[in-house]
Amino acid sequence: MSVTLVPNVCDDPGSAEPSSNGPNWDYMSGDVTRRTFLAGSSLALLGLTVQGEAQADPIIDIHQHLNYSGRSDEALLAHQRLMGATTTILLPAGRSVSTASTHQGVSNGLQAEALGNEACSKFAAAHKAEYRYGANEVPDVPAARREIERYLKRGALLVAEQKFGVECDSPEMQQIYQLAQAYQVPVLMHWQFQMYNYGFERFYKMLEKYPKVSFLGHAQTWWANIDRNYRDDVAQLYPKGPVTKNGLTDRYLSDYANMYGDLSAGSGLNALSRDEDFTRDFLTRHQDKLVFGSDCSDVEGSGPKCQGSQTIAAVRRLAANRGIERKLLYENASKLFRL
Repeated sequence: MSVTLVPNVCDDPGSAEPSSNGPNWDYMSGDVTRRTFLAGSSLALLGLTVQGEAQADPIIDIHQHLNYSGRSDEALLAHQRLMGATTTILLPAGRSVSTASTHQGVSNGLQAEALGNEACSKFAAAHKAEYRYGANEVPDVPAARREIERYLKRGALLVAEQKFGVECDSPEMQQIYQLAQAYQVPVLMHWQFQMYNYGFERFYKMLEKYPKVSFLGHAQTWWANIDRNYRDDVAQLYPKGPVTKNGLTDRYLSDYANMYGDLSAGSGLNALSRDEDFTRDFLTRHQDKLVFGSDCSDVEGSGPKCQGSQTIAAVRRLAANRGIERKLLYENASKLFRL
C-alpha cells in the first residue's frame, strides 16, 4: 500500500522530503484562514460522533506545537479532535536568540514558528481535558536550567523538543539530563545530521550515564538509522527501500531500557512505510518502546494531507494485533508520561 508523505516543517524544510503533493507551503500563507474555517466546519458537522469515537478509542499525541507554521489555536483544536487525539502534549520552543546553537536564529521557534513555554502552559490550562505540555529552552543560554525547571515545577511532563545545534554529550546537555533525572521526566531529542544534536553514534554513553532518564528519539537521523546499512548523509535523510535489521536506532531500542522512539513527523512515517515487512517485525519487537506523535502542521486533521492521520493508519495496518496497536497509540505514552 502506497503512502503519500507530506513535508513537515519540524523535520527541517531544508531537507526536501519526497512528496507527490509538493511542499506544504500553503499552510504558511493566507490560505490557512480558509482551511481553518473548513476544518472547524467539518468538526462541527461531525459533532458528537467524533467525540464518541475518541472516547471509545483514546489516542495520546505526544508531539504537537502551538502556532505551527502560523496555524491558529482554533485550527489546532479542530485538527486534533478530527484526527482522534484525546490527549495532546504541546512541545514549546526555546527563547529566540542568535547563537551557534540556533544557527544564528534559524532554529528559533523550532524552525517552525512554534511558541514557547508560557504560551503552551496557558493553552494547556485553558484546555485541561485534552492538553498537556513540555518545558524547553536553548540549552547553552545561561538561564536554561532555571527556565526549564520553572515549568517542570508547574507541571510540564517532559523536556522537549530539544532541537538545537549542540553536542549530545556536552556539559550544557548533561545539565538538562540531570534536571530530567531530578524531576523524573523524559527528554525528547530531534536528531538531524549536521544540524541538530550532534554525535548520535556516541549517545549510548549518555544512555549509560543517565539510566534513570527516559529518552525519546525523533526526526531524520533517528529514523534513518533503523537500517544497519545507512550512512549519515544530509542528502539522504529520508531513505527509501528495504531495511536491514540492527541499525543503530534499532540497537538503542533493544539494548537500553531508557530509550524510546517517537513515531511522529515525515521521518517517522517514512520509516513505517518504506519496508512494511521490516516494520511489522520492528513494531512487534519494540512494542513497549514506541509512542505515537503527529508533529504535523496541516489543518485538515484527516486524509492524505494529514501526516498524523497517515501515521495512525500505518500503525493500525502494520501492528500485528490490537494489543500492540493500543500500546503504540495510547498505553506506552500513558505509562511514560504518567497520564
